[in-house]
Amino acid sequence: MKTIDRLRYIASRHRMRIALPEAHDPRVREAASILLRDGIAEPVLIGPGGTDPAASPHLERYAAHLHDRRRTKGLTEAQALELVRKPLYFASVMTALGDADGCVTGADTTTADVLRSALHAIGLAEGESTLSSAFLMELPDGRVFTMGDCAVVPYPDAGQLADIALQCARTHQTLTGETPRVAMLSFSSKGSAKHERVDLVTEALSIAKGKQPALDIDGELQFDAAWVPAIGSKKAPGSPVAGQANVLVFPNLDSGNIGYKLVERLAGATATGPVIQGLARPMHDLSRGCSAADVVNTAAVAAIQAHHRA
Repeated sequence: MKTIDRLRYIASRHRMRIALPEAHDPRVREAASILLRDGIAEPVLIGPGGTDPAASPHLERYAAHLHDRRRTKGLTEAQALELVRKPLYFASVMTALGDADGCVTGADTTTADVLRSALHAIGLAEGESTLSSAFLMELPDGRVFTMGDCAVVPYPDAGQLADIALQCARTHQTLTGETPRVAMLSFSSKGSAKHERVDLVTEALSIAKGKQPALDIDGELQFDAAWVPAIGSKKAPGSPVAGQANVLVFPNLDSGNIGYKLVERLAGATATGPVIQGLARPMHDLSRGCSAADVVNTAAVAAIQAHHRA
């Protein structure tokens, strides 16, 4: 069974409510039909053709939640009420308050707007200080691994990079059931090069180990040392990760975004994501070039994460 089919099956066992605030988009409507038909999740379409926020009995309660979270930033009650009339913010608050278990959007909305609404309405989970992303990748031969951050943080500092590593490890374990083995990638392996960018990776490794000592994580590692057993044993002998990594953490968004697209386009991998990490409740972004299947797959991921959170 392909990984995405397995994720759809697992999601179908829990039937979580997933808000879809782009009911006007034919791809989203098609995805909602598939989710309902296959029992993957209970879709809640919001916007033209679905729930009208302006006519909802929850409108004032949702506005009060948003105002309470953003009043110190200058948001007035009237502005909050105006925002939650928009399907994106209505769905975000709906998820924040537990009236939906997760939210999937971005088919016709920019990433910046999606993340802004998520942070304003839902916020970061307790103990989290970084918002990041990951892609679950499946190669044609069935091998599955996670890559991050490929969509959110352009140039993380050491603390943020450590957070990204821990978040990606958690995402990988939640979605695959595998024990994560995390490689902190660099152009250097175990001191083969000296540079401040290498130092940043090793500092992030130290921070991550301090937070989760039991996690299998190592670095800095070049990709071949992380992926190929023979090279890993040569470049990083004794490493618990080298040559067998299933979580790849990139040092910046340049390398992460380029890397996942190279694997997707040249190696024929299936990419599921971006899975947004660090929020208190699952809310995920879509590419504006997404298909209905992408919406379904992302909704399945949100449903599984919601079940784990519960």
